[in-house]
Amino acid sequence: MNAPWHSTLDSGQLEVQLRQWQSSHPGQQLLALVAESDQQRLPELQTCCLHLGIALAGGIFPRLLDGQGFLPGGAWLLPHSSPANAALLGIHSDRGAAIAARQMADQVQHMLQQWPAAQGKPTLFMLFDAMLPDIASILDELYLLLADQVYYAGVNAGSESFQPMPCLFDQHHTIGHGVLCLLLPSSANPVIAHGYAAPQQTTCATATAGNRIFQIDWRPAFDSYRLMVKEQFGAELTRENFYSFGVHFPLGVVLANQQVLIRVPVALEDDGSVFCVGEVPENALLIMLQAPAEPGQECVDSIVASLRQRHGDISQQPLLGFYCAGRNMHFGPAALQEISHLQASSAAAPLVGALTLGEIASLQEWGYPLFHNASILCSLWRSA
Repeated sequence: MNAPWHSTLDSGQLEVQLRQWQSSHPGQQLLALVAESDQQRLPELQTCCLHLGIALAGGIFPRLLDGQGFLPGGAWLLPHSSPANAALLGIHSDRGAAIAARQMADQVQHMLQQWPAAQGKPTLFMLFDAMLPDIASILDELYLLLADQVYYAGVNAGSESFQPMPCLFDQHHTIGHGVLCLLLPSSANPVIAHGYAAPQQTTCATATAGNRIFQIDWRPAFDSYRLMVKEQFGAELTRENFYSFGVHFPLGVVLANQQVLIRVPVALEDDGSVFCVGEVPENALLIMLQAPAEPGQECVDSIVASLRQRHGDISQQPLLGFYCAGRNMHFGPAALQEISHLQASSAAAPLVGALTLGEIASLQEWGYPLFHNASILCSLWRSA
């Protein structure tokens, strides 16, 4: 048993499973994706791993998924043989993104010294607490320090309610407001896509601070956002329906190369500012994206095609897939069609993953790490 497996986190069954696995794969580590509904059972997993001497790392996510859809709870346990243990780091946002990036880079450089050159360039897989307000800036600063020594991948952990909670852990500790850094093989370098149409009409984020947009085109952000929704889609947005509506009308940040990063509005402040998942730079060009009514197949097809281009035949291989919680909220039950299509098209065995609160990947195989919303992120999972 060295493929990823799902555990109910029942303490008796869990220790039997871990002992059996460890006896045939000594020295390997575990990455764990734990469902938010079972977060209270995380200490049982940590205690078992500590007792057995297993290096554990992971995060708590809104829901887990497999090839059939969403799982009721428990944890995905993913074996791997990274030569370096994961680094669990607290981040103090008031000290700035550059300090956080330097703290991460120092740990990663130490991990890189233990990475065998024969295995080629590793993937830096990061789990961030979704409540951090400056993840995109941290990635910018991190790239200045690490450049192309690694591929970049990652997701945000935390509660779908966007309430603070300790959501990152190793076998010793559980923390919030931090990041988990792990080196994985190059096969973990992810493919990402969202498939949302981008109209030509643009506006400008004239006043922002981190995740908050204060003004759009010099007007209070909510007033401008509400007007765009009304003009482009004929929908009436109010303070009362903002949370349920915002996910259907995401904003797009237009990059210099005309690529678009999605930012999902998730909260409205009393001053009329809009809080998004992910930073919005001041004076950034914004577009109101049209999220398709139905997911279709194009987004998944593009991901699977890119994976095959990189790795050849990916059928019957474990596939790690993350599906944005905002995308799931928008599509509702139809999101299950997209997950089922990912399973059928890739023929993964198994497909494992979770709902996430933000995704990290490069738009090209060798590219720059960017923070995304409303996307699907996939990579191969190879334990050795």
